[in-house]
Amino acid sequence: MIPGKGFGEAWKKIMGEYGDDVLVGDWEADWEKLQYRRLEVEKRGPEIEVVPDQIIESGKDAEILAGLFVPVSSKVLEAMPKLKVVGVSRAGLENVNVTEATKRGVLVFNVQGRNAHAVSDFAVGMMLAECRNIARAHYAIKNGTWRKTFSNSATVPELTGRNVGIIGFGYIGRLVAQKLSGFNMNRLVFDPYASEEDVKEAGCTKVDLETLLKESDFITLHARLTEANKNMIGEKEIALMKETAYIVNTGRAGLVDQVALAAALKANKISGAALDVFTTEPIPEDSEFLKLDNVTLTTHIAGTTADALGNSPSLLLEDISKLLKDNKPRFIVNPEVLENEEFKKWLEEVRA
Repeated sequence: MIPGKGFGEAWKKIMGEYGDDVLVGDWEADWEKLQYRRLEVEKRGPEIEVVPDQIIESGKDAEILAGLFVPVSSKVLEAMPKLKVVGVSRAGLENVNVTEATKRGVLVFNVQGRNAHAVSDFAVGMMLAECRNIARAHYAIKNGTWRKTFSNSATVPELTGRNVGIIGFGYIGRLVAQKLSGFNMNRLVFDPYASEEDVKEAGCTKVDLETLLKESDFITLHARLTEANKNMIGEKEIALMKETAYIVNTGRAGLVDQVALAAALKANKISGAALDVFTTEPIPEDSEFLKLDNVTLTTHIAGTTADALGNSPSLLLEDISKLLKDNKPRFIVNPEVLENEEFKKWLEEVRA
C-alpha cells in the first residue's frame, strides 16, 4: 500500500544527513497476498510470520527499521541485533511485538492520526450512504432498475437533530464529532479513557455504553480493538438499540459480533449497518451480509487516500528525526526505553 521506495525517498529527504546506507524493499509486493497477510497479522500478531529474506540477508547491521505492515516479531528482533528504532507509519501496533522490543531496548514509533481525516470523512459518508440508500440506488440504476422503495422507506432520516453515538474518542472520534456538528446532530460519546471535561469541550455529552445504545439513531465505532472490548457490541447490546438505528464500523471488525449483527439486520431489529472492516477479508462468498438489503459494504478503504498513505513515511521519519536532534517526538510508544543504558549510549553517539 506504500511501496518501499516511498520510505526510501522520505529517508533521503528527511534523514539523509545520517547516511545513505539504506536498504529498500517490499514486505509483500502482491496486492492480494498483502491484504490477506496483513489482516492475519492484525488478528494474530507478528509472531505468525517468518523473517523477511531481506532482513535475514542484510538486517544484522541495521539500526533503524521503518515500514507499514512489516511484522516485527521476536524473530525479526533476534535477526537485527544492532536495531535501536522501529517505526511503523500507521496508528495500529498489531504488527509489532512491543513487549519484546522494549525488553531488547528498541524504541518503537507509530504514526497516530495519519489517516484520521480519511477515516472520519468516510464514516460520515457511510452514514449517509446507508440511511439514504445511495449505494443501493446506484446499483439498481446500473442494473437497469429505477428503484424507489427500500427496507427503510417509511423511516428514512435526515441527520439534523438526530443523536449520534461515538464509541471511542481518540483523534478519529473527535474529528467525526467535529464534522457531524455541521449537521447539528446531538453527539453522545462512550470512551472510558476520555475525561468528561474533554468531551464537553468538544460540544459532546459523555454517557455510558447502555445510554448510548438506547438513545442513538446512529452509532459509529472508532475504538482500538483489545481483548477487553472484543465483541463489545453483541446480541445483548444490539437489542438495546432503536429499531430505526444504524451502526457504522470503520474501525475494527472485532468490536462487533458479526453473527449477532447479521442476525439483527436479517430480522430488521435495527434499520441498517455500514461496514468497511470484516473478520475475514476479502469477505467470504457465503457471508450473511451479502444476502442482506440493509447493509452497505466497502472493501476496507476508509483510511486509504493518497494524502494519508503518501505522507505517512515522512511523518514517521520526521518524528524519528526529532528524537535524534534532541527535540520532542510525538509518537514514541515505549518511552521507558529512553532510560535503557545501551540505548542512551547509542543516542548520544548519534547526536554527537
